[in-house]
Amino acid sequence: MLDLWSLRVLHEVGRLGSFSAAAGELSMTQPAVSRQIAALERRAGVRLFDRLPRGVRPTDAGRAALDQAAEILDGVTLFETRLRAFAEAAAGRVRVSAFPSAATAYVPDRFRAFAALHPGVELSLTVRGGPDDPYAALLAGQADVALLTSWDPEPGPGVEVVPLMDDELHVALARTHRLAEGERVRLRDLAGEAWIDGTHPDCLGPLSQLTTALGGPPRVSHLCDDWNGRQGLVAAGVGVMLYPSIAGQAALRPDIRLLRPSPRLPSRRVLAALPSATPSPAVAAFVALLAR
Repeated sequence: MLDLWSLRVLHEVGRLGSFSAAAGELSMTQPAVSRQIAALERRAGVRLFDRLPRGVRPTDAGRAALDQAAEILDGVTLFETRLRAFAEAAAGRVRVSAFPSAATAYVPDRFRAFAALHPGVELSLTVRGGPDDPYAALLAGQADVALLTSWDPEPGPGVEVVPLMDDELHVALARTHRLAEGERVRLRDLAGEAWIDGTHPDCLGPLSQLTTALGGPPRVSHLCDDWNGRQGLVAAGVGVMLYPSIAGQAALRPDIRLLRPSPRLPSRRVLAALPSATPSPAVAAFVALLAR
């Protein structure tokens, strides 16, 4: 079987027209190049080069062999380049599963930053919510990274979790609300308000502190899964809701105000989950960017 090195020697001899010049290019001796070509000719059963007083000239069979060798070597170079691109996170894909509020600003901002650094990597987002298992897509091989919160259950075997940020919870009020002035709102003053709840984890959550501060469980009057719909209810003045900082100010309607609750509610931790197996360079680079 022919080896790649023999084809490289053949290619250089044909390109330079000389055993000596090819030897210098390949860091070989001239006799070694001559033996390599002679071995190829014996294997092929045909002369590939005419030996001249000064240099060599390819025969018809030699020209055909040189054309074929060039195609093979170009293919090998492309093979190495493409694999190197994956190793350097210059190619590949990153499939992200995220909850709705993370998908409003946080993930798009990170996608933009990552694409600027790794334009050859394909990015995709799936938004999930509600009772769906946040780890199911990972374990089924349908996602490479899943964003979740500390309100989600602990992962089982085969999943690694990376802490990303603490997500502060604000209270969203209509700008026309009687308590919308200032920077803070006393939760006790919202005890009689209608609250808007949504799907996990963009919900009122497991916050015993909220119940304590209100003096009883929040009066949930509206259930709305749609992020824009929930803001619409707040803006209409028919309810109030918790607004996580991960959703970003850019996604906030101008007729809504965010206030810090008093007493402060505990932040929820935002986490990135990925399979325990060694991630691809592209996935590793994306998680590293999230962690920054």
